[in-house]
Amino acid sequence: MYSTILSTAFGGVFVLFLLFAVGAPLVLWLLVDSESDREQTQHADWESAERNARRDTHEK
Repeated sequence: MYSTILSTAFGGVFVLFLLFAVGAPLVLWLLVDSESDREQTQHADWESAERNARRDTHEK
């Protein structure tokens, strides 16, 4: 009786671990990929990228 409960619990934990091990890198990859796409659309040329970089600095 306890062995079936333990094996079922182990199987559930293993499936959750496997989903997390595969899912987390995929989610991170999608986030990084979407950020690089957004950056390419914002800075189509070198001048706009420089302008935006200068705007980010707060010189006193």
